[in-house]
Amino acid sequence: MTEMNRRTFLKNSASAVGGAALAGLAGRAGAAEKPETAPASKPTARGNRIATSTYSFWRFMPDTKLSMEECIKQAAEMGFDGVELLHMQMEGEDNGYLQKIKQCALANGIDLCGFSIHQGFLSPDEQVRKQNIDHTVKCIELAYKLGIPSMRVNTGRWGTSKNFDELMKNRGIEPALPGHTEEEAFEWVIQALKACLGKAEECGVTLALENHWGLCLTPQGTLRIIDAVNSPWLRVNMDTGNFLEDPYDRLETIAPKTVYVHAKTYYGGGLWYTLDLDYKRIAAILRKQNYHGYVSLEYEGKEDYRTAMPKSLAVLRSAFSGA
Repeated sequence: MTEMNRRTFLKNSASAVGGAALAGLAGRAGAAEKPETAPASKPTARGNRIATSTYSFWRFMPDTKLSMEECIKQAAEMGFDGVELLHMQMEGEDNGYLQKIKQCALANGIDLCGFSIHQGFLSPDEQVRKQNIDHTVKCIELAYKLGIPSMRVNTGRWGTSKNFDELMKNRGIEPALPGHTEEEAFEWVIQALKACLGKAEECGVTLALENHWGLCLTPQGTLRIIDAVNSPWLRVNMDTGNFLEDPYDRLETIAPKTVYVHAKTYYGGGLWYTLDLDYKRIAAILRKQNYHGYVSLEYEGKEDYRTAMPKSLAVLRSAFSGA
């Protein structure tokens, strides 16, 4: 190849390579200007975390009152995400004991998500109401020390039933004390709850008023109190088993203000009554309200808890999976 031909060849080759490079750059620039958009992926459905109350192990039966630590360990073995502590089941209240419970929960990968107490403001005696306010405030502080963000409270009952069995026989309906009215009672309860709110806000513990017996026997009664108190620190603890008739419409009424859920099951037949609850339907009601909080099992059947609680967990896990 002559020198002239070599120069021509190299010149033409360089032009070809340069042109290809420029074409490649142009192509990449064009791609940058018109990026390919991947199809939008559907958001993953978010299910609810499933907890259990320590009450599920005990149910006030004479032979199954386990320690808090044992309840936590067994709940973890069964596959629950969290545990709700029943105050009256605890063995103490000193700080060392509380921190021991918290450490046990940490070691077992369990959330301490709820604290359930027994108190009542439905009394004409101002001193009795004051004692129950003081008890509630003390329990808020216990929940704070345990790192628990929610605490179940009730209105209390008139006490005109002979016992709880009689109250259940009468479907939770109880007459007022002679000489008093429900109108008075609503005011007692509203003012007592307002007296607890300062401590609740200070400690970051949301009070969850359960649709229980007493003034919260109906959704209207429950919401009347919530609306009158009018605070973000008082919301509803939905109990799926405490509306004995027409439960779904009633649960739907309180769902918008629900912050915590108790889910009842009754394997082996209920201790006082049995409800055949459709948890997929209940989950759909809560999903409409964008409820992402805890669903806490309160097992209340006669079957051994060691077989009934895992079955209950499977039902709740399926219903509240978010699918």
